[in-house]
Amino acid sequence: MTLRHTVDVVLPCRDEGPALTMLLPQIPDGMRVIVVDNGSTDGTSGVARDLGATVVAEPEPGYGAAVAAGLAAATADVVAFMDGDGSFDPADLLDLVADVVAGRVDLAAGRRRPAARGVWPWHARLGNALIAWWLRRRIGLPLRDLAAMRVVRREALLDLGIRDRRFGYPVELLQSAVHADWRFSEHDVSYGPRVAGTRSKVSGSLVGTVRTARDFRRVLADGPRVRRTALERSHR
Repeated sequence: MTLRHTVDVVLPCRDEGPALTMLLPQIPDGMRVIVVDNGSTDGTSGVARDLGATVVAEPEPGYGAAVAAGLAAATADVVAFMDGDGSFDPADLLDLVADVVAGRVDLAAGRRRPAARGVWPWHARLGNALIAWWLRRRIGLPLRDLAAMRVVRREALLDLGIRDRRFGYPVELLQSAVHADWRFSEHDVSYGPRVAGTRSKVSGSLVGTVRTARDFRRVLADGPRVRRTALERSHR
C-alpha cells in the first residue's frame, strides 16, 4: 500500500531512547511521529527530536495520560497508536490505516502474534486474553486482543471522551467504542522482543501486570455507567 494520506503516529514513551533509535527510521512515509515523553530520564526526548519526531512532554504518569496528550497534539484526520519500545513493526500499521481511510471501519486493531518464544510473558498474555474474553461476552467486542496497536479517526476518538489516564484506558476505549456502534477490524501483527535497554511498565514484571489488571477491573466495574451514557446520547 502506498500511503497518500497524512497520518499521525502517537508513541507513548518512558525511557525508550534505545528503541526509538531503531524504530523511528522504520516509520512508513507519510506518517508524522508524535513521541509523548511520560517522565523519561534517559534522553528519550532528545533522541526523538534528533530523528525528526514531534515531542510532547506529559508529566502525569500513566498510559492514558500519555495517549491523551498525543491525541491532543495530533492534527491529522487519522491517528495511529502503538508502543514505542520496538516490539511492533511499523509496517503493520499500513493495513490498519487502509481500513480506516477507506471507511470500512472506525477502529482497526492489531492482534499480537509473538515472533519468538518468551516475547509475551505468560501473566501478561493471560490477563490480556481474559479481559478480551470478558468484553466479548459482556458487550460483544469483536476483538481478541486489547488493541495495543490501533488506528482511528481523530475526531471520532475525541468524541468518545475517554477519561481514564492510567492503564485502564484501552478497556474504556473499547467499551465506549462498542456502545457507540463503532465498526472494528483486527489484523495479525508481529510482536517481537523489546529493544535492549528498555523495560515494560506492564508486562515487565508480575507487579506491573497486577497493577494493570487492577486498572482494568476499575474500568470494567464502571461499565454500566458507560452504557447509560451511550444510551442517553443515542436518544437525544
